[in-house]
Amino acid sequence: METRFISDVHFGHANAIKYDSRPFGTVEEMDGRMVELWNGFVDRRDLVYILGDLSWHDAQKTATLVGRLNGRKVLVLGNHDDKIVKSQEVAGLFESIVPYAEISVPNGLGKMAVLSHYPIPFYNKVHYGSAHLYGHVHNSKEADVVEEWRGRLSQMYSRPVRMANVGCMMDYIGYIPRTIEEVAEARVF
Repeated sequence: METRFISDVHFGHANAIKYDSRPFGTVEEMDGRMVELWNGFVDRRDLVYILGDLSWHDAQKTATLVGRLNGRKVLVLGNHDDKIVKSQEVAGLFESIVPYAEISVPNGLGKMAVLSHYPIPFYNKVHYGSAHLYGHVHNSKEADVVEEWRGRLSQMYSRPVRMANVGCMMDYIGYIPRTIEEVAEARVF
């Protein structure tokens, strides 16, 4: 059993294909391929934290897609999730739906991870080496600004600041929910 993380899946969102330069021709292709990739790596017993912006489909289509995904799921709310989580059909597919979370992680990774859809430069216990996984900024200029923060904070604290964008479109995520160890190895934090 693994704990995994991903953000900004944006099932059903045609503009995400263009915005993120996703390697899919249509929404149907994107949705189908992401379900295949997810299920190829995620065991049914794994716990997957989805850090917001799950779907642009209506509640019924979202419930169908989420129901096909392996693993137990927790949704950390993003800015585009309000409408779909009002549906009992969708909400019932998650162990919980929360705006923010702090979880324990393996000791070498700071003991704690702060999970939020949004990047938080001064997250809880940043100066003690905790990790922060987020999304929202995709692979945009905003993501570059967050990386600048991370670099400046690392200098200020004289230690690596463990912030990682787990947006599905990031090269080191590749549309697959990843473990924190995989993220740490790819991000070298």
